[in-house]
Formats: sequence, structure tokens, C-alpha cells
Amino acid sequence: MALAVCWDGKLVGGLTVGNIVRRAFGSAYAGYWIDRGHAGRNITATALALVVDHALTVGRLHRIEVNIRPENGPSNRVAEKLGLRREGLHKRYLYIDGDWRDHYGYAVTAEEVVSERMVDRFERLKRAEAERPASSS
Repeated sequence: MALAVCWDGKLVGGLTVGNIVRRAFGSAYAGYWIDRGHAGRNITATALALVVDHALTVGRLHRIEVNIRPENGPSNRVAEKLGLRREGLHKRYLYIDGDWRDHYGYAVTAEEVVSERMVDRFERLKRAEAERPASSS
């Protein structure tokens, strides 16, 4: 599934759910991108939360995985904002730019979002972060 991420009627990003495997596996991978001018506004996190909710309910999948290069801080932050579980480092996971690149693997299962939709979890975590006192350096 290839999905457009729009803001104010303009295409600003994309989100894909791919490698969907049914039956005993019931899993898929999600990937995303956002235009630099729209990064940092929680657009990607909101879009991913909505898509995960859809995939785990209407799509009847059991698990969604997201794999992100360790040096891609903003993209890792999206997964962390949603409370996705970091399962580990996948060494030499994908061939990108002429070399095999490591990726952090994140995942969420249907059981983890039964009592709270992913989009609601994201809103709750955002509020909790905003209420947290700033640490002094």
C-alpha cells in the first residue's frame, strides 16, 4: 500500500505498508518520508499512527515493523514518539548507497494496541512529554 501524506492540500510525504504476509505471519513493514519543510510537526508520526491502527484492525494484521538507519535521528524519533518497541540492531540489513547498512528494528503487535489506538497513544505520549519538567543542564 502506497499512501500520500498531505498537509494543507499539498503532498508533503509518503508512507508505505509493504511485504504484507498473511496467515501465520500476519505481518508487514512500514516505511515513511516527509518533506524537510514539514518535518518536526508530528505529521509523519500522526500518519504512521493512523496507518498502524488501520493495518492492525481493518487490515487484520498482527504485527507492523519499521526499520530505520541508526544515524537517521528524526526517523527514529517518529518510532519512539509512538512508543514502538525497539527490538534490536539489524546488522547490514539493507543495501543502500553502495553498501549494506545497519538498521534499528521497531515493532508493534495488535495485542499492544487493543486497549488504546496508536493515534490515541501518540496523543497521550505527546501530552506527557509536554508536561515533563525541562531538565537543567
